[in-house]
Amino acid sequence: MPRKLHIMNGFCRKCLVPIVAGAVLLGSVTGAGWPFAHPPVAAAATAVSYKLVKQGESIVTSGAKQVDYQWVSSNSSKTTQLVHVLQIDLTNPYVQLNAMSGKAGSVTARQSVGAMAKETGAVAGINGDVFNTSTSTSEGAPLGAEIRSGEVLTSTSRLQGMYSFGVTADRQPIVDQFGFSGTVTAEDGTAFELEGINKSAYKFEPDGAYSHVNKLYMYTDNWTAPQRPMNSGTLPTEAFVVDGVVTEIVPSGEIATPVPENGYILRGHKEAADFIKNHLAVGQKVSANYQLVSLTNGKTYDPTSFQMMVSGHTILVDGGAAAKFSRDISGLSGAAARARTAVGYSKDGKTVYLITVEESGGLKGVPLKELQQIMIQLGVYKGVNLDGGGSTTMVARPLGDFSVTLAHPTSYGTTQRQVANGIGVYTTAPQGTIKGIVASGTKTLFIGQQASYALKAYDTYYNPIDPSGLTPQWSIDKPIGAFKGGVFTASKTGTAKLTVKSGSASDSVEIEVVGADQIDQLTVSPNTTVLEAGASISVPVKARLKDGRELTVPASSIQWEFKGFTANSADGKITVQSVSPNATVGYAIARYDGFSTMFVLAPGSEKPLENFENVSYNVGFTGLPAETKGQAAIVTGLPGRETSKALQLDYDFTNGTGDRFAYAVLNGGNGIAVDGSPSALTLDVSGDNSSNWLRAEFKDANGKLAYVTLADPIDWSGWKTLRVDLSSANIAYPAKLTKLYVVNLAQDQDERALQGQIAFDNLKLQVPPQNVAITNTNVVLTVGSKNATIGGQAAKLDTAPLVQNQTTYVPLRFVSDALGGDTVWDPKEKKVTVLRGDKMLELRPGQSELIATGVRVPSPAAPLVKSERVLVPLRVVSEQLGLTVVWDPKKKSITIY
Repeated sequence: MPRKLHIMNGFCRKCLVPIVAGAVLLGSVTGAGWPFAHPPVAAAATAVSYKLVKQGESIVTSGAKQVDYQWVSSNSSKTTQLVHVLQIDLTNPYVQLNAMSGKAGSVTARQSVGAMAKETGAVAGINGDVFNTSTSTSEGAPLGAEIRSGEVLTSTSRLQGMYSFGVTADRQPIVDQFGFSGTVTAEDGTAFELEGINKSAYKFEPDGAYSHVNKLYMYTDNWTAPQRPMNSGTLPTEAFVVDGVVTEIVPSGEIATPVPENGYILRGHKEAADFIKNHLAVGQKVSANYQLVSLTNGKTYDPTSFQMMVSGHTILVDGGAAAKFSRDISGLSGAAARARTAVGYSKDGKTVYLITVEESGGLKGVPLKELQQIMIQLGVYKGVNLDGGGSTTMVARPLGDFSVTLAHPTSYGTTQRQVANGIGVYTTAPQGTIKGIVASGTKTLFIGQQASYALKAYDTYYNPIDPSGLTPQWSIDKPIGAFKGGVFTASKTGTAKLTVKSGSASDSVEIEVVGADQIDQLTVSPNTTVLEAGASISVPVKARLKDGRELTVPASSIQWEFKGFTANSADGKITVQSVSPNATVGYAIARYDGFSTMFVLAPGSEKPLENFENVSYNVGFTGLPAETKGQAAIVTGLPGRETSKALQLDYDFTNGTGDRFAYAVLNGGNGIAVDGSPSALTLDVSGDNSSNWLRAEFKDANGKLAYVTLADPIDWSGWKTLRVDLSSANIAYPAKLTKLYVVNLAQDQDERALQGQIAFDNLKLQVPPQNVAITNTNVVLTVGSKNATIGGQAAKLDTAPLVQNQTTYVPLRFVSDALGGDTVWDPKEKKVTVLRGDKMLELRPGQSELIATGVRVPSPAAPLVKSERVLVPLRVVSEQLGLTVVWDPKKKSITIY
């Protein structure tokens, strides 16, 4: 029986990992007659090990340096991850660690790590404690204790297994699990237990009791939220204390007077409220005493004995070995690869390690078990996990700079999440004399990119000094570009050393100009694919490198080629000048250093789908699970849409468990009509920066439901125009758009807001008159014969298909041309390019890798040239051009269609 193989695209769209057809679909096929390369033999399972490899280091200030590492797997198929460490020498008298907080020291006004460092003068820092990310259900205060310069900003919570990191006043690091113990004593000698300081409402563990019921709390000027706290489920009685004297009491409610630095508010409920009403009076003295208690050895600590403390989550390393997790790690996606933040110290207590693992582009971070091994290899004796994922942030002041910058990308690129607190690195060194100079500027460039470099200087304590008066002289050791007036223009791929001299001082920086051999994927994201004269199309291009880095390619570095139309390209946009007569499709091909990608344009038009101005159907709300609350309605007056209408969706996932969904249901679920065969949907969305997932539900002509991702994640605030590809959604038209909805998945739920509000407006369909035409016919070839048929008609080949090293080769141009493709041979680049439908294939004879619409894919064997014709492995035809191949072993015939 003939054997049949049909593979679309040849790689997994979700994971962008090339699929080896032999391993996935051909594993049961054997015999020398099979025309594809033999399927690989499965290797015996071996244990995977990891090694921490130092990449480089740079001094931040006297006693602190940044050290960067690679986390390399013994399995070469696993992506090497990047680890960043701020290494602090506690024996150095000029370096100091301290807690960083929200704006102006507030524990409820979150801000980014970079903003914290700038506000407090830190020269480096990382994010700290875990916190509730929803501003609708919590103030976002740290869950654990925070001490800054000996002052308790927040106390610990009654949560099991929560560890903290601190440094004592005599510079000794400590990682332990702490409890809080305190009393408030009235002038009459009556005392009442103080439950905590500056705490949001939560549930005790393990009994689940509500935190503020029948309890007494203290709130200081560091608590700036309007309520003390929200969602406590209790009506308080409050007393206002200034300089140890009660100045005001409100029996049932909150005190409105702002809290001064020398004052605090006592908030009580039930028995605690009775204590305030019965034992405190205006004008009387009151005192408060509190301490931290180690939950592991019972030792009591006066908070003033600590220089700083920031809490975390589970312990990771104890005694230089991986510790058993002290808390459930599922809420942190502990078993999954994520960005991570941790802190620990060496066995001798002299070194502190502030650690982050990067998650950006192709870098996915590590599970917690790998983070433990990273810390052990660093030399951590005891360490604790801090808030990770989207919160993971490290900033550091580059040598010679006066301000901190991101030490590596966050999960959002250059955007920093606003967090509860952090650990800051500070210098107390005096002004020194000049010690050296620094060449400062971009280290990674693309051909054609320009970058500015500057001379900076630092003193004997590695702190920046004004470089004015220094005359820089620049030079580069390899001709990969030109340097003029402090501006370097890259012209050739490779690496080089850029050196600056001033007097007897000099410094060098290694720069790289990215080459095609480093690129794994090139993507272009046009804002429209409608082909019409005059259209201006934004075409940002990104490159994902083999090492996982994801970089934006400057517009000046991209060369564009257009087929089916003419256009100009400038400043990241292409402007269509004219469309070729009778063109049904156009190709915009982006090339960088021989690596290419493309997108398809088709003539057509945009037609309105819904602008919500004259809605005659019902718009309703539904949610899953049943506890989900929310509302969907057409409203007027939204910011940015003050005079027009839009669809607003409010959601509240506070209650319920698991995956959560909030739906705006259109027309009672019957939806609104989507006619024609649209290639894309554009819409304006007002985001809430919730990091949730935004989707749409369609019901097609067959009654089948199709789900389309609009945004993943929602990482912006305000209005933004989205373009969503519909061509791959397999929707049979005419269809109905039935729902627009928000998804909050159980995995990484701590990373996303549980409450929010989004809005939709100006839904439009991009409707080409027809899909990209593809010739559908049969091509029959026979191994060793130049005779062939195309659609049953006889045809002659210049070169016959052949079998070499158990791989069958077919003439690429013949097959492509017969099936409606466009094949071009570039004699200068020695490269063949095939365009067919929505796919582009580029191959080079002798190279066993190919580029499939911007993705580097391994080929089963290298193409070869015979009789001036390029022959390619048959598997390439099936996998990369979306064709079906049938092999008849008796006739040694190959049918392709």
